[in-house]
Amino acid sequence: MAGVLVFTESKDGKLKKVSREALSIGRQLAAAAGGDLTAFTNDRATAEEAGKFGAKTVYVSGAGDYSTEPYTAALAEAVKQSGASIVLLGGTSNGRDLAPRVAARLGVGVASDVDRLEWADGKLQARRPVYSGKAFATVQVTGAPAIATTRPNAFTAEVSPDSVNPQITDLTADTSSKAKVLETKTPEAGELSIAEADIIVSGGRGLKEAQNFSYVRDLAHAINGAVGASRATVDAGWIDHQHQVGQTGRVVSPNLYIAAGISGAIQHLAGMSSSKHIVAINKDPEAPIFRLADLGVVGDLFQILPALTEEVKKAKAH
Repeated sequence: MAGVLVFTESKDGKLKKVSREALSIGRQLAAAAGGDLTAFTNDRATAEEAGKFGAKTVYVSGAGDYSTEPYTAALAEAVKQSGASIVLLGGTSNGRDLAPRVAARLGVGVASDVDRLEWADGKLQARRPVYSGKAFATVQVTGAPAIATTRPNAFTAEVSPDSVNPQITDLTADTSSKAKVLETKTPEAGELSIAEADIIVSGGRGLKEAQNFSYVRDLAHAINGAVGASRATVDAGWIDHQHQVGQTGRVVSPNLYIAAGISGAIQHLAGMSSSKHIVAINKDPEAPIFRLADLGVVGDLFQILPALTEEVKKAKAH
């Protein structure tokens, strides 16, 4: 039987959305392969939540804050103890760092940034965007275990109809490290992360100056979304890098992506082209972003964004 092990991450005692998504697709793969779903966590408090998504066993590591070496050792030990044939990690900074290192230790390959997974003929098949999202490659992971990182928001997070009270197993792997985590800096309070947001409002050079990001923030807060940005605005120092969407920033797949004052450079499009619905606001009718948008608005964003924000507030008041 081919079991599935999911590396999970948590925040404030709850599983991150990308981990819930990985558990959901992991449960489907385990059912197709005739095996069990198991999970890896560093926070014992999330074990019960993992059980709601179908994990029958949860391996708990005492490795502390994320650091590459101890987590590689701990996850490799979890793979060994679980006997999993498939290992899934969310496509976060930690997941993208950890997956290839565990793969190298186990002598197997990795399918990265996948947006579709299935079990066929005893092998894991994965689809991933290539060439800046212009095409898709379907790959078969032949090594055992087959490792893949899942693109955030590409899979639906669904609680299992047969949630279980999981068995908890403490890992005893050697988690010593040459590196030590001295400090962890978190985003300012009230700001949603673009990595997991269902709605993102992004601003570009069309905002003209840093203080005009208030137009983007006002709309994002009104619709419970996250604030995104183009590389040009980040390079100009208008906003922190954590907000950058694109090939050199975050690759996002929200349900709604609103691009205000963003022309649509290929590097930016590569980071948000898989969004389910795209709305573009730009005064240039020839802007490349319009070729990708589901809805395009040609006009002055300094008039459109405040008006849209007010309409959202009115709708929410009723």
